[in-house]
Amino acid sequence: MFSNLLIHSDNIVALNYLLSNGLKGKIDLVYIDPPYATGGNFTITNGRETTISNSKNGDIAYSDTLKGTDFIEFLRERLILIRDLLSERGSIYLHIDYKIGHYVRVMMDEVFGIENFRNDITRIKCNPKNFDRVGYGNIKDLILFYSKTTNPIWNEPRKPYTDKDLEKLFPKKDKNGRRYTTVPIHAPGETENGKSNQPFKGIFPPTGRHWRTDVETLEQWDKNGLIEWSSNGNPRKIIYADEREGMRVQDIWGFKDPAISRLSDRKKR
Repeated sequence: MFSNLLIHSDNIVALNYLLSNGLKGKIDLVYIDPPYATGGNFTITNGRETTISNSKNGDIAYSDTLKGTDFIEFLRERLILIRDLLSERGSIYLHIDYKIGHYVRVMMDEVFGIENFRNDITRIKCNPKNFDRVGYGNIKDLILFYSKTTNPIWNEPRKPYTDKDLEKLFPKKDKNGRRYTTVPIHAPGETENGKSNQPFKGIFPPTGRHWRTDVETLEQWDKNGLIEWSSNGNPRKIIYADEREGMRVQDIWGFKDPAISRLSDRKKR
């Protein structure tokens, strides 16, 4: 099995190489940042990507001249190979421009299955290029998240609460100063003769709803002091801030690209 493998090659050659060398169905995670179908050529100067009109203005780092259906087919051919490389619990994140992203998503629905679409993530760009035009400025890119099957590996990321988050999300304090909030112990939907539709402390769930868990668990919560009763006898579950791992990461990501040191800077070190 490979370890720390770096391939310098046309990506379709590299993908076929990996497939023919025992990695079919072995990859758990793929991230790709393909061209954006801009119709131009690009050079890299001092760590920054710059568009150029032709090769006379600089050495071309890569060409992005495919557009329309040619671009979509270019991607499809490679995504089919990536799908074959992914394990049954593998996932792919594809970073793309907002102008072409909706076409790419339809194609990825076909390649990976619409049931395996997980998210389209808005990534706020650190250096938006808001040229004069008829339309609003663009500050976002799109990241499409698909899995190979309906049972992917998922280690949910969490971010720590700020003091402001704690005050907003956990506004109450108990006698020991622990911050907490409360949530309903019932949920939408009725059940027929189920454990979640039986009386708890002599009361039934509201019409059209059911208890979130069985009555035995509710009784245990109440015994442990995890049920808060309102003045009119409405029970709610207590959730303590210090027992939570943090906030769920949402589908709008705002972060800067990592700093890329210049060759001249490295020589000075």
